[in-house]
Amino acid sequence: MGDIGNDVQRASSLDEVNIFFDRAADRLSLDDGMRALLKTPWRELSVSLPIRMDNGEMLILQGYRVQHNGARGPYKGGVRYHMEADMEEVRALASLMTWKTALANIPFGGAKGGVQCDPSSMSVSELNRVTRRYVQNIDHILGPNRDILAPDLGTNAQTMAWMMDAYGQIHGHTPACVTGKPVELGGSDGRESATGRGAVFITTEAVGDIGMVMRDAKVVVQGFGNVGSWFARIACEQGCVITAVSDANGGVFNSRGLDVQALSKHVAESGFVAGFPDAEDLTNEELLELECDVLVPAAIDRVINAENAGKVKARLVVEAANHPLTPEADEILANRGILVLPDILVNAGGVVVSYFEWTQNLYQHHWPEERVNTELRQIMSTAYKAVREQANRQQVSMREAALMVGINRVARVVEMRGFVP
Repeated sequence: MGDIGNDVQRASSLDEVNIFFDRAADRLSLDDGMRALLKTPWRELSVSLPIRMDNGEMLILQGYRVQHNGARGPYKGGVRYHMEADMEEVRALASLMTWKTALANIPFGGAKGGVQCDPSSMSVSELNRVTRRYVQNIDHILGPNRDILAPDLGTNAQTMAWMMDAYGQIHGHTPACVTGKPVELGGSDGRESATGRGAVFITTEAVGDIGMVMRDAKVVVQGFGNVGSWFARIACEQGCVITAVSDANGGVFNSRGLDVQALSKHVAESGFVAGFPDAEDLTNEELLELECDVLVPAAIDRVINAENAGKVKARLVVEAANHPLTPEADEILANRGILVLPDILVNAGGVVVSYFEWTQNLYQHHWPEERVNTELRQIMSTAYKAVREQANRQQVSMREAALMVGINRVARVVEMRGFVP
């Protein structure tokens, strides 16, 4: 393992995800055939999206949908609008979704989608047109029992409403074709906060296991979007002290703790966390190296890597984002005795409540938020205990344990279904 550094620095996100996969597959003693089957996406679709911009110009965007594995149920995964949402990234995220849904033990497979664009530079009408064109171009592989879309980076409940409408114009009213919709259109109460809330549930379990308590724990959150902001709010309600948060443009720090409600209002008004009163501005790089009890990377991938992993000063790292640690960083933190809770466990709350939403849509029934949160807690707790037991039994990291649980569940179903006659 000592020479992995140079290879990882040149690796893509897909290469790195597969490094983690191979480590778990080695532990499970998977044969070469099963390993290749589980790593290879079942279907990949690349589509061009010609869009007429508000100024009359034609713009050709690129869109992707990768259906990684559907052995355990319909494909499930978000669609991100981001300039780096290329096929390699979408493949990597689709793979993680397969293991995430299996780990949570919900009846979905794994998929992911993306459109290479900068949503912040586009008008509402332009985003509407992009979304409808994307759904029209991949419509033949979608459906409530085939592939169910959801929000991700750069998309939200409004995007899902457009997607539902675009799909419905072809197939008739089908609310279960997407999740993460507005409640008025069949969305689930509790869906917006689900990923952040689920991450807090997992953090609470782990904090107790390592002899800490949530009350007065110093927490640093990198990323103040949907996931990071909800994590900060809910953790604050449990008595945590949120000392620093950041967004893509920088962060703010106060050793005594930030007023998260006031900060949320500041962000709503200004669009940024920077400039928040009674706090010091700092960079994302500085934020990741702050002394704290819990560090929560909740933004983009690979933010903790070989260059800065040795400077992390947290006792616990909670991967609320997808793939925020490179394999080498994972190894460095493990050698330093820093516990890492892996992404496929931590941020599974979003897809769990998406499953609740899908179920409600199929039965045309609406659950109260209290039920959603209670059942979310139960599923997240069960997943955490399965990972902890696997880690203790096999003497492996929480990441390897989580992947072993997820991969093994998919491999068993593949064998039972007889995918390769």
